[in-house]
Amino acid sequence: MAGNRRLLLGSLAGAVVVSLVGGYLVYALSSSNPTDETVVLSKPGVSQIPSVATNAPVAGTKLPTVTLTTNDGASISTSELLGQPLIINVWNSTCGPCKQELPAFATVQADLGDSIRFVGVNTLDTPEVNASFARDRGVKYELLRDVDGAFTSAVGITNQPVTLFVAADGTIVKQTGVLDEAALRAAAQSLLT
Repeated sequence: MAGNRRLLLGSLAGAVVVSLVGGYLVYALSSSNPTDETVVLSKPGVSQIPSVATNAPVAGTKLPTVTLTTNDGASISTSELLGQPLIINVWNSTCGPCKQELPAFATVQADLGDSIRFVGVNTLDTPEVNASFARDRGVKYELLRDVDGAFTSAVGITNQPVTLFVAADGTIVKQTGVLDEAALRAAAQSLLT
């Protein structure tokens, strides 16, 4: 009985020490890397994920030349996407914000698709899920897959969704996170001026 009590007290003391050290490390690491980003949730009661700048900044650089895959398994180079203004939306079906913004992409593409090429690049899903998930949200534009991660690696994408606004010559002019229809439309219009 006394042995069990000592074991219990020793275990509790160890748990307290581990908790204190862990808490201190979390505090120290967060204090040494402060952020001045203030997050304001605009839609109370609606799940929102703030845009956090963890992706590599690429505005002003050329779109990297890598190979993507169609849902049919054919290869297509990103260089083949150029020649007119281009919007590339990088997404996957397990991304909640991706699901929220796809209908906006479908709407804006329906309005501006004659003057801007829209391309969805899926980083995770099978061809079947890629097609059905997007189509269920009204998407009718070109859907490609980044099967080996070459595109996301070359662009420095670590979180999704990401949208790249690319000039006809291949220069990335803007990079964003989650977009609503108004923000997407404004950024798309800026490609046309």
